[in-house]
Amino acid sequence: MKPIAIPIHPLGPGSHPAEDAELDYVPIPREMSTFAMPQVPEDADAANMAAACVVLEGFVGNLARARAGAGEFPRVNLAQVEPGALEVLNQTLGEGEVAIRINGTADIRIQETVFAGVWRERRFAADGSLVSDVLEAAPIPAVAPIAALGAAAAGPGAVDMPPGAMNAPALLHEIRSQVREFRPRGKPHVVNLTLLPLTPDDHRCLDAALPVGPVAILSRGFGNCRVTSTGVRNVWRVQYFNNMQTLILNTIEIVDIPEVALAADEDLADSEERLGELLAWMRESAAA
Repeated sequence: MKPIAIPIHPLGPGSHPAEDAELDYVPIPREMSTFAMPQVPEDADAANMAAACVVLEGFVGNLARARAGAGEFPRVNLAQVEPGALEVLNQTLGEGEVAIRINGTADIRIQETVFAGVWRERRFAADGSLVSDVLEAAPIPAVAPIAALGAAAAGPGAVDMPPGAMNAPALLHEIRSQVREFRPRGKPHVVNLTLLPLTPDDHRCLDAALPVGPVAILSRGFGNCRVTSTGVRNVWRVQYFNNMQTLILNTIEIVDIPEVALAADEDLADSEERLGELLAWMRESAAA
């Protein structure tokens, strides 16, 4: 019979931490957003509340038809809404976790509302003045993929490979091949840079071949996710950071739009339901 090794743990005074000793835990992320129904402004009069309800009622109706396949996703020009009703909408729609910035001939800033898949798209002139203000429901605002494609080349350009580049040549060959074989709405191809040993020269080569594009998407949730278009069609940089702003996942995706940036159909269905609840609440407030 083989002897069995039995671990022996000491007992008695001094063998365990003191009862009042402070435990050293790994920091837990504390900034986590949860949905809360927006507050109806207390000082809004009945006329402004009713006007805001008319806007939202048409918007929700068109969203329901779009989800059923009977129409396009709604876009409402809020520039035509009276200031009082617009203030009601500003406070009830709020700001969600996803922001999009588009640079180019026009300065476009997009903010998701507290309702997932419902976006506020604002365009600004060179002097900073507001040009348009649109409320849109969609997995992602239509202007984002259009802007990304319009400023991109068909494939990565030629790059001089310095002696320190180890994995960049193989990675760029893989990316070029996937870009050539890309099909719209196809399965994404993901290159996980986090798992590869990359030298500073590797990173410089990738940055030169895939320059930063005009579309930047930031999703603030459990940590941050940054999605950036590149100067190559359908090639995106996707980076995940923890709450300490440490990069924990760094990828290149060849896809129409990275899935992390899209509002799912379940999100839009939930927003349609919650907007309906908000409408009922606003009507009651207006009547009261």
